[in-house]
Amino acid sequence: MASYKKYKKYEKRKRNPDPKTSALLVIDVQNYFSSMAQPILPNLLQTIQLCRRASIPVIFTRHSHTDADGGMLAEWWNGDFIMDGTAEAELMPELEKLPKEMVVGKNTYSAFKNTRLEEQLREMGVEEVIITGVMTNLCCETTAREAFVRGFRVFFSTDATATLDLELHEATLKNLAYGFAYFVDCKRLREGLFGNQ
Repeated sequence: MASYKKYKKYEKRKRNPDPKTSALLVIDVQNYFSSMAQPILPNLLQTIQLCRRASIPVIFTRHSHTDADGGMLAEWWNGDFIMDGTAEAELMPELEKLPKEMVVGKNTYSAFKNTRLEEQLREMGVEEVIITGVMTNLCCETTAREAFVRGFRVFFSTDATATLDLELHEATLKNLAYGFAYFVDCKRLREGLFGNQ
């Protein structure tokens, strides 16, 4: 995906995350999506390392289904699901998730729907979320919008999110910048968290 600089044309507001009140959400970086995630993996891993270094909690989501929980997604995707318990449902091993880091299971686009994510974030004192992962225009965008309407300040990564094509990626960024999220990328996140260190 293109760097942050390309997306300045969409940006309405600028701000840096506050490491004292932020959490990083890594959305659905699973084996099922590995071909989509591979191009952004260096940026995603750098983002994760920056957040760990700044003592920002890292929370992973994992999308999967049982036979009975398809809902509207079953209709929309003709039953093409990531089934729970399969290798495709597992997080990509390159993420090197630490034992203390939380994994939130979900079965729809939003990481908040039918999960305890909001309660867990509130208990941790989190007021801001940084969104990374896949797919930009589905689970990442839906989670970002829902975080905003639940009262969290949202930061959305331009270079550590990915989807099927650039047009969909850019459409999400244009919409989110207009009404829901501040932009970050690896360079800007590093500068915002650590200055010139």
